[in-house]
Amino acid sequence: MDETGVTTVQNPGKIVARKGTKQVCSVTSAERGTLITLALGNSIPPMMIFPRKKFQLFFTSNGPPGCIGTANGSGWMQEEDFLVFLKHFQTHTKSSQESKVLLVLDNHSSHLSMEGINFCRSHGIILLSFPPHCSHKLQLLDRTAYGPLKKHINSRCDNWMKSHPGATMTIYDLPL
Repeated sequence: MDETGVTTVQNPGKIVARKGTKQVCSVTSAERGTLITLALGNSIPPMMIFPRKKFQLFFTSNGPPGCIGTANGSGWMQEEDFLVFLKHFQTHTKSSQESKVLLVLDNHSSHLSMEGINFCRSHGIILLSFPPHCSHKLQLLDRTAYGPLKKHINSRCDNWMKSHPGATMTIYDLPL
């Protein structure tokens, strides 16, 4: 399990222009975008953390089947959000004391709450944390999944901008 940020401002894809053209432009969503955090695992639907005070169900209505969401002021993973993710994880993995599951994650401070650790102990989830400052080398999701995922999201955002001229993409449009 790992988190990554996804923004509402995409990098436009390659643009074909006439040879010798001095200025070539493409439309982006905004100068400064809003970031949501995705918490992903290998085999469970994602969890999205929105930078809002209160979560609304329509935030994830365009998301993948089974995805869930939370909201907090920063939009980053916090202890309460991690507990929601653990419950989501346990539901999809069906872990128990008889059928334990290993959850590999980085050592972010949000992953270290007593409530979360006690939940894992009682539901057969074994936590394995990477040492500080090395998850970018050891975390499989960083190495193999997030690059293609962000490229796909960027491509979908580019297509969204082309099909909605003049509109600004919001965080509610991201769960494509």
